[in-house]
Amino acid sequence: MPETERQPQTHPRPPAPAGVSMHALLASCAAARAVSTPPRAPEPEACHPARRHREAA
Repeated sequence: MPETERQPQTHPRPPAPAGVSMHALLASCAAARAVSTPPRAPEPEACHPARRHREAA
């Protein structure tokens, strides 16, 4: 066969792992994110108490 008539070789894909549902995969990603995210810092407290507005006369 001449060089120009050769068919490109395709490699077979490796089999996909069976038994993992999309729901389980998404749940495991959410769990990994939850345990790897540090907790938020506490909100800073106000230095002064909030001023009360006087009512109009």
